[in-house]
Amino acid sequence: MDTVDCIVVGAGVIGLAIARSLSRAGHEVIVLDASNDIGTSTSSRNSEVIHAGIYYAAGSLMARHCVEGRHALYAYCRDHGVAHRRCGKLIVATTAEESDKLASIRARAAANGVDDLEPLDQAQAHALEPALHCVAALLSPSTGIIDSHGYMLSLRGEAEDAGAAFAFNAPLVGAEAKAGEIMVEIGGAAPMTLGCRLLINAAGLHAPALARNIAGMPIEKIPAAYFAKGNYFSCARRAPFTRLIYPVPEPGGLGVHLTLDLAGQAKFGPDVEWVNDIDYSVDPERAARFYPAIRRYWPDLPDDALAPAFAGVRPKIVPPAVATQDFMIQGPEEHGVPGLINLFGIESPGLTSSLAIAQHVADLAAFAR
Repeated sequence: MDTVDCIVVGAGVIGLAIARSLSRAGHEVIVLDASNDIGTSTSSRNSEVIHAGIYYAAGSLMARHCVEGRHALYAYCRDHGVAHRRCGKLIVATTAEESDKLASIRARAAANGVDDLEPLDQAQAHALEPALHCVAALLSPSTGIIDSHGYMLSLRGEAEDAGAAFAFNAPLVGAEAKAGEIMVEIGGAAPMTLGCRLLINAAGLHAPALARNIAGMPIEKIPAAYFAKGNYFSCARRAPFTRLIYPVPEPGGLGVHLTLDLAGQAKFGPDVEWVNDIDYSVDPERAARFYPAIRRYWPDLPDDALAPAFAGVRPKIVPPAVATQDFMIQGPEEHGVPGLINLFGIESPGLTSSLAIAQHVADLAAFAR
């Protein structure tokens, strides 16, 4: 049986960033993915936003990695020619009650090291975005957008240049830790067994299920998986905004916001739809819920302007009744299995945080064996 230094399970943006980091540090790395390409799930079904780090609990992994990751990601895009734009966003209050919440949002952001939020009154917000309706807003100049696929291609290229290998249509069907190694059973058209000294579970939506297939992994340390589907709708006309527009956050997500792609085309979403299975279809009837939400900040949205675009699924590890969660990154100190690192609940701001998460895992890897 062949043995490699490190196996990373999952070729989404997190697995790619980890593979890049470990291979550049001199590790022999193989990346496994059950699909036929990189980034086919959560990593390619999101808003492609570079988040500032505003909403997360102070001291949480989300807060720390988002702020660190944002700085690293802008530098990476600049140095590697990845298309992006620091366009900024407005967090808008459309009622007096929502306006009262802006101060607490700004305070939370400051606690996370995001000190550039600018409070705007109605006239100031309207001067920036004349089509916008609000009573007050916060301007986040550090928020941006990115070509996520271009970013993932760059990460993969750097990982391969450093010696990493990729195996697609290669699901991990089981693993067992013993005698200082982890034996990994790989399925697909050419099933095989590989030994590794370090196994990184970066399987996103499937990470809890994968952990349950690792013999020796304590079941009580594996969180339950919950799926929060987010539907997106495109706009038939060009929206009259140059910045992203976010409402005050709602439980489970950030509300139906307006984001822009690098060509300036608007999309709306995601909403929050709790589902039992991974399903990427978009019900056109859900548009009826989008119109009133969008018209709170864009009252001139035309009738019949929305068309189903795509959906993503957030890898939640808390049930619907729990409003917030944090990233869960487990090393042997947490679960007791030498050589195993699990990443659970890596939802937004995972894309923004990817380089910081990769560094965190690289640091854990030094002590995981």
